[in-house]
Amino acid sequence: MGNPKEHQTENFLFRLISEELEQKPFSREMCTRFPPEPNGYLHIGSAYAIHTNYTIAQKYYGTFHLRFDDTNPLKEDIEYVNAIIEDIKWLGYDPGDHIYYGSDYAEDIYNAAVTLIKHGKAYVCDLTPDELTEHRGTLTDPGRNSPYRNRSVEENLELFAKMKNAAFPAASKVVRAKIDMASPNINLRDPVIYRIIYAEHYRTKHDWYIYPMYDFAHPIQDAIEGITYSLCSIEFKDHRPLYEWVLNELEIREPPRQREFGRLSLTGVVTSKRFLRQLVEGGYVDGWDDPRLPTLRGMRRRGFTPESIRNFIEEIGSIRTQSTVDISLLEHCLRQDLKEKTVSVMAVLQPLKVVITNYPENEVELLMIENNSENEALGEREVPFSRTIYIERDDFMEQPSKGFHRLSLNAEVRLKGAYFIKCDEVIKDSDTGEIIELRCTYDPLTKSGTGFTGRKVKGTIHWISANHTVKADVHLYEKLLLDQEIPKDNENWATTINPDSLVNIKDVLMEPFVEHARPEQKFQFFRHGYFCVDRKNNASNRLVFNRIVPLKDTWKRLN
Repeated sequence: MGNPKEHQTENFLFRLISEELEQKPFSREMCTRFPPEPNGYLHIGSAYAIHTNYTIAQKYYGTFHLRFDDTNPLKEDIEYVNAIIEDIKWLGYDPGDHIYYGSDYAEDIYNAAVTLIKHGKAYVCDLTPDELTEHRGTLTDPGRNSPYRNRSVEENLELFAKMKNAAFPAASKVVRAKIDMASPNINLRDPVIYRIIYAEHYRTKHDWYIYPMYDFAHPIQDAIEGITYSLCSIEFKDHRPLYEWVLNELEIREPPRQREFGRLSLTGVVTSKRFLRQLVEGGYVDGWDDPRLPTLRGMRRRGFTPESIRNFIEEIGSIRTQSTVDISLLEHCLRQDLKEKTVSVMAVLQPLKVVITNYPENEVELLMIENNSENEALGEREVPFSRTIYIERDDFMEQPSKGFHRLSLNAEVRLKGAYFIKCDEVIKDSDTGEIIELRCTYDPLTKSGTGFTGRKVKGTIHWISANHTVKADVHLYEKLLLDQEIPKDNENWATTINPDSLVNIKDVLMEPFVEHARPEQKFQFFRHGYFCVDRKNNASNRLVFNRIVPLKDTWKRLN
């Protein structure tokens, strides 16, 4: 086995595994896996688990497997399989040809259960689900043996074969491992390893009427694939003794090793599958890819980049326990990734008309404006300038407050990439008193890029030429939940969701450069933040932009 790659940041998992590998427990190469159930969509917590398994495999020059734990036909669907494969590849953790399905090992897992029965280590039990729970005991009280625990090997084999051949009603019998009903670890109190389910499986159709439990199937699947390390989140730590018991009783040589890492949560973010399903099925969000959700599909639609997610996970490192990370760190990683990649364009969300009275009426001037002040390689673009423009409404204040450095009456400001203008007159609606137009003059000697070194102004504002606008819709997102902490067992989301988590703005005015923007293309809107063309809401030739993140951290202020 090759030496670990030196460029990887050391963490407790790397240290633990390196120490164990010094004892040469395996004659095979490093192999890790990510085993999602195809009954939902991946989220940011899934990305952390994928990253952990993938990077361990890379560090020790091994292979990474994607294996679908599809042993429950009641909840699984090919839709989820395809989505998971797409999301993992998008993240940059492509398993290549190493995509596997637990259902493909159905015969092997069945035979493993037969082996346990023959060795007197498993039995068929007729207790009802409620009776099973009652016999199991509690954290302080031991369990009680099933009255069916001492059935003969021959009777158990016959009953198990009949279960396989659909001779009994669903849930009328189960197969249990025979371990220890007095064990302090509840997972070892004769756990169920097989149950009867009558449902069509998305891959095997009606070939099987019995399905293994995850805790039984998982170690067997790992052994079949030659997995060396089964890396999983901390809630499976108490399941590790059962994992090891199965492999030991089946006499697996060089058995895989289960090791655990901490579970990742983000402040104010729902990652529970149950809660996410409530939000989606209750119509509180726009499906599993709603940009406010932490699903990878939602994050991608919002505009998160794979690089920013990977950098975020690298930044927090390997964690030992349940950890909650401030979402501002994820947004910081996103800004760092986008700031040198995106073209900065001008978009006016709340337009205010400005007429430059001393600019020629029919003249259109093409100004060259840099695409990104931090990356010259992105070049420049032409932006039309004319007598009538629009500026952002909150970029003007008739009576400026202290610290206001944008446009005000009888004061000057620079137009981004253009000229100095001075406001000479304010036009108001005669009925409402609302400001509807500004009359300004420009100084032709102050054109940007001409080396003008005269008087200075403190503010620069963006603008759009009135006759050269592209209209688009913009979605502004804030945190989905009102509180930092997610309520336990919440089902009344109407009182928990932030009513301002999504603000739709129609008819935003933008410069012509964005006219042919592609879905998922990203831009920086001058002063407004980073935005992404929505991959879902552009079917009607109407551009829709999702704000990915503001230019500065607003979460602490909002919280």
